[in-house]
Amino acid sequence: MTAAVHLSSQLAVNVLDARSLLSAFGVLGVGVVLFAETGLLIGFFLPGDSLLFTAGLLCTGTADRGLKLSLAPLLVAAAVGALAGSQCGYLLGRRAGGALLARSRSARLREGAKRAEELLEGYGYAKAIVLARFVPVVRTVLNPMAGALGVPVRTFTLWQVVGGLVWSMGLTLAGYALGSSVPNIDRYLLPIVAVIVALSLIPLASEMYRSRRASKAAARQRETPG
Repeated sequence: MTAAVHLSSQLAVNVLDARSLLSAFGVLGVGVVLFAETGLLIGFFLPGDSLLFTAGLLCTGTADRGLKLSLAPLLVAAAVGALAGSQCGYLLGRRAGGALLARSRSARLREGAKRAEELLEGYGYAKAIVLARFVPVVRTVLNPMAGALGVPVRTFTLWQVVGGLVWSMGLTLAGYALGSSVPNIDRYLLPIVAVIVALSLIPLASEMYRSRRASKAAARQRETPG
């Protein structure tokens, strides 16, 4: 009976809610979710940013007395899930080309693919791969796009590891540091997560702004008589 109740609670998990995922699956769930979000196109809707931050927060034991995670296993699970997922997505794109994205009916996924391609072509492989980690949806579709566009394996692997470690460990440790220093931090969890998502868009917005300024400057130079 107890086992049945536990199973039903896991089946009823809300995959869009970080705390629900962590309550049901713990540290292992973090690795699985990050793998799905970064390696499988069907995982583009998963809450990677908020999951990492909330998991780090729960390692302090201050946010939820019923759930406490261990920091070291969490960091390992987050890194492995993020890195393995990204590499898997790249290999899928390398083999299937753009066919998987072309068949998708999700407007959000297609828009993410367009932004990912713009990143790769406009900012160079290294910068694009690192920046994409911090942008929801784009971090899902950039990996297969990189494979489909023929980004060299060594280049992709190097920069996805750099970006993956900074993203996964950075957000986890940020949650842990804030939970350790601010009492009753769980009261402010939702607004904090919203701020984190907003901040994650800053690098991409900054690069787009610089690119547009450079394009306008180049256009003015072409129009100016020599």
